[in-house]
Amino acid sequence: MKTSMTLKSIALIALLGAPFAMPALAQGGPGMGGGMGGGPGMQNAGPGAGMGPGGGGMMFNQNDTRGWTLMTPEERTAFQIKMREVKTYDDCKLTQVEHRSIIEARARERGATLMTPRADACDRMKARGLIK
Repeated sequence: MKTSMTLKSIALIALLGAPFAMPALAQGGPGMGGGMGGGPGMQNAGPGAGMGPGGGGMMFNQNDTRGWTLMTPEERTAFQIKMREVKTYDDCKLTQVEHRSIIEARARERGATLMTPRADACDRMKARGLIK
């Protein structure tokens, strides 16, 4: 009798707890979705996400792109592609300057505050050998 009640209790707990466990199990983890880091940060990543020349990787997403929230999904994809296509450090810096001038103007119009980048993407790409 006691064993039967214990089994019923365990089954009830498992049944009632399953809806709470499912969302956690459905989340993508590191490495899922391809590229470096993959997972949830890959939304709107566009073609070749996370991959640079020679199989290296650079991600341009909401965690490291200035003004991400002020851009449309199409603008995000276009910026990611543009950054992955740069070949030289100077081209990279020019792309950054163009992007920042547009985003800073947009932020001023909306009264938004832009995050300060944690690191310079061009410096990281050069250090990884993705650009010259």
